[in-house]
Amino acid sequence: MSHGARVIRTGVSSGGPAAPPAAATTASSSAGSDAELMDGAYFRSCAGMLKVAQMISLLVGFISVNNSTWTDYSAYSYFQIVTMCDLVMILFFYIIHIFRIYRKLTCVSWPLAEFLHYLIGTILLLIASIVAASKSLNLTGLVAGATFGFLATILCVLSIWSSYKVSCITQSTSKYH
Repeated sequence: MSHGARVIRTGVSSGGPAAPPAAATTASSSAGSDAELMDGAYFRSCAGMLKVAQMISLLVGFISVNNSTWTDYSAYSYFQIVTMCDLVMILFFYIIHIFRIYRKLTCVSWPLAEFLHYLIGTILLLIASIVAASKSLNLTGLVAGATFGFLATILCVLSIWSSYKVSCITQSTSKYH
């Protein structure tokens, strides 16, 4: 019996299915050019709303830590750097999906790039949130920043889980199957 784990892509992009082509052909000529430029369905998709929630929680965590009195400069500056870098990268991938840039730049494996970003960013964000929580000393702004950091970490894990499914495929060589 052999066990193996594989990453299986569940959709065309992490934004979910593309808009049906019939919707673009029935639109007027001015709306048709807008439909080709932007993916309006991505705004309402689960992945799109999840990215917006991640960006909001990262921004609130950053602002909470930035407006508090710091007890440990290195811990909170690390938290701020990680939250802002993660926020910028999530915004980058959000724009990639909204303007359908992944269709024009096919030389980049966008699902793999987004997966690696979420994997590395989530680990760094979890570490930054743990460090910020341990150094907060019950100051409300710092506790709020760490809490929103943990919330963003959970949302990033949900984004990874909803975009990719890890499947353990078991192959049995037993004669009873």
